[in-house]
Amino acid sequence: MQFVDNIPVWGDLTDAGALRQIKNCARTADAAALMADHHLGYAVPIGGVVAYEDKISPSGVGYDIACGNKAVLIDIPASEVRANIKTIMDDIWAHLSFGIGRKNNVQVDHELFEDPAWSLRAIARLKSMASAQLGTIGSGNHYVDLFEDEQGRTWIGVHFGSRGFGHKTATYFLEAGGAKDGMEVDPLVLDVYSSLGADYLACMTLAGRYAYAGRDWVCNEVARLLGANILEEVHNHHNFAWREVHQGRELWVVRKGATPAFPGQRGFVGGSMGDISVILEGVESEESELALYSTVHGAGRVMSRTAARGKTNRKTGQVISPGLVSRAMMMSWIKEQGVELRGAGTDESPHCYKRLPEVLAHHGPTIRILHTLRPLGVAMAGEYEIDPYKD
Repeated sequence: MQFVDNIPVWGDLTDAGALRQIKNCARTADAAALMADHHLGYAVPIGGVVAYEDKISPSGVGYDIACGNKAVLIDIPASEVRANIKTIMDDIWAHLSFGIGRKNNVQVDHELFEDPAWSLRAIARLKSMASAQLGTIGSGNHYVDLFEDEQGRTWIGVHFGSRGFGHKTATYFLEAGGAKDGMEVDPLVLDVYSSLGADYLACMTLAGRYAYAGRDWVCNEVARLLGANILEEVHNHHNFAWREVHQGRELWVVRKGATPAFPGQRGFVGGSMGDISVILEGVESEESELALYSTVHGAGRVMSRTAARGKTNRKTGQVISPGLVSRAMMMSWIKEQGVELRGAGTDESPHCYKRLPEVLAHHGPTIRILHTLRPLGVAMAGEYEIDPYKD
């Protein structure tokens, strides 16, 4: 860990854009920190943690409100899953809905649709869309994975958030609050006691319930497809804000691509499709306090999507500029790791990400690794799936 303008920063200090962003965010915040998987985001860097006494930042929570991870341990040994992995992944791919649409005709109902917050002007028009999309996974870096841990047990892992509901909610408040458009701009910060700030907190909280419900349903469906029982679960947001006490002060802690990691609190942190993931827990340390009891949410990108896949004319299919990662490169890596892949574009290849063990090592004094998960099967949206809510 190093200090940059009195801001604690973990990891390699090679992303100048993310460092500029967190320094800019710290100007209007009571505390800030930057996790080791940091990279450039919209106004607030991915991996950024920014805390306010009586303010909230829709820019900090981001467009995919309540994006997060859930992992569940099931009662089928990994050896059995591995022996049938092709059929299992075919079933997952056929049954679950990746991308913008819904493959199946399952309507997921939930008591969250009775929440009085749906009457707020910001989201009243989004209720029917949210209902239709609940339980869909989306695209981009969102996934459904099967893992084997160090004891030969099977885990289901998922990563996605609040889909179009969260994206349109964030868009409303960013526009209503007068946020600047662009990447390296000032973040929008709202007073929590203002009408707009109070409405945002209510809508953010509802989006959090929605994301939890979606991840719960998908994990339960995968377990059902496998004929398995769920033994335990680990569930956490990493794009959200919480009211917390730090060094005797009550603060709104906004985490954008950062996992809460209070002492004893477990989290599921995913790597890329060709790397390990982990179940970890926070530990008490001086660095933990400086991190506002936060840790990474993933490995962190080292290559942009455009750089990885190149540019193609969507109408003609003509390659404008080639990508740095070919399909053959991606599949070679996956084959070497023994992963059964469904979907995914080259912009999600392991080549685009840091190695998770190296990233976690930077946070060594703040976390304890409980389980190391190796991927058996990975399902993501297809190469050419268009989804405006993917990240």
